[in-house]
Amino acid sequence: MTLPFPDRAFGAFLFDMDGTLLSSIAAAERVWAAWATRHGLDVAAFLPTIHGVRAVETIRALDLPGIDLHAEVAALTQAELDDVDGIESIAGAAAFLAALPADRWAIVTSAPRQLAIRRLEAAGIPLPPLMVAGEDVTNGKPAPDCFLLAAERLGQKPQDCLVFEDAPAGIRAAEAAGARVVVVTATHSHRFETAHPTIPGYAALAPLTDAAGRLTISGLAGRAAQGA
Repeated sequence: MTLPFPDRAFGAFLFDMDGTLLSSIAAAERVWAAWATRHGLDVAAFLPTIHGVRAVETIRALDLPGIDLHAEVAALTQAELDDVDGIESIAGAAAFLAALPADRWAIVTSAPRQLAIRRLEAAGIPLPPLMVAGEDVTNGKPAPDCFLLAAERLGQKPQDCLVFEDAPAGIRAAEAAGARVVVVTATHSHRFETAHPTIPGYAALAPLTDAAGRLTISGLAGRAAQGA
């Protein structure tokens, strides 16, 4: 695997959650498929639209007649809180996060905070020192607001951040924020066309902090050599 940005150091790393640090596709699609069926939607056509964006924006875009938008979102969120079966960490994610300085990374997710915490706990990933969740911004992905807010709270310029993402909406949000992007393909079932560097997961990677306190990505062999 080619290391992403081997000659570049960053002020902070920003991580999407679903599909980037953990796999929740099966659980999310079970809940959303049941919801779509109740509303007479074409489930197969609808499910690809749910990933990487907030539920409120997914449902609003459908323009369904006679629904209470916020009630639907609340019911969906509760159903997702109740169903965390099969949620698991992406290989190497927990160790990669544990090796980062606490003030140099954040999780930036479209999920509500309560759901994000539930899924992280289900996957065995410790809670982050900083999280920007769906309710923390007015405009969700693909708007850049969430990444801009995370960079600000970390005291970094967004252009000096590396975003780890898996979904098109999140990638567009990171691009709009001016950040660099690495695409995590662990949950992709088909080849993903992107101009950004890709990684299948974190098992062969390690973050390093250089003499200036900036973050780089190394292979595990590189980390071992540094510690020798």
